[in-house]
Amino acid sequence: MSSLTAMSTTQTKTILIVEDDPMMQAGLLQILKHQPNLTVTAQAFDGNEGVNAALQHKPDIALMDIDLPGIDGIEATQQINAALPHTRILMFTHHTNPTKVMAALSSGAHGYCIKGTNPEQLTAAITVVLSGGIYLHPKIASCVLQNLKTPLPDNSELNDVKLTQREMQVLQQVVEGKSNTDIGIFLGLSANTVKGHVQKIINKLKASDRTQAAVKALRLGLF
Repeated sequence: MSSLTAMSTTQTKTILIVEDDPMMQAGLLQILKHQPNLTVTAQAFDGNEGVNAALQHKPDIALMDIDLPGIDGIEATQQINAALPHTRILMFTHHTNPTKVMAALSSGAHGYCIKGTNPEQLTAAITVVLSGGIYLHPKIASCVLQNLKTPLPDNSELNDVKLTQREMQVLQQVVEGKSNTDIGIFLGLSANTVKGHVQKIINKLKASDRTQAAVKALRLGLF
């Protein structure tokens, strides 16, 4: 008996797959079609399509990649979570970077699964998330726990953070896990200029590196 069968024998759950790789889409469909209580109600190949499909079909759960054309999976998750709070979202990505992980979870995702996971683990993750739980792949669980051990900043610390508009723009890209080169291309700046902004951000947030700065920004509620 599959994990989804064990979870419910009467109610079929609907799932939206948001993944830009056609071969990965096909592989996921192959796995999910063997789950009798789970129906793939829609597929999307970029972030904008994912949001529109979610609004149209109102799935019970969305399986969401991060690297997508158009808006990325983190932004798509934020939009879906805001419009459809009852839709559960499981990130399904190759990223294990702490910044990406924390950004995804802070965007409203209810679980984080790594690509390459075997079918049994994937269906178990879906079961946990559909049941109202939070699923963290073992590869990233320790990183999340480590970041949660950091004391939560108080309101006075938030008031002490004075970032310029440009620094906020750069910080948002850092939170999304972008490199200095990618940030420079996005904002029309040189990589060295971005590097200078990142260092100022790290200093102002009293962080040890860019990853800690990104996590601190998320915990301060800057985004």
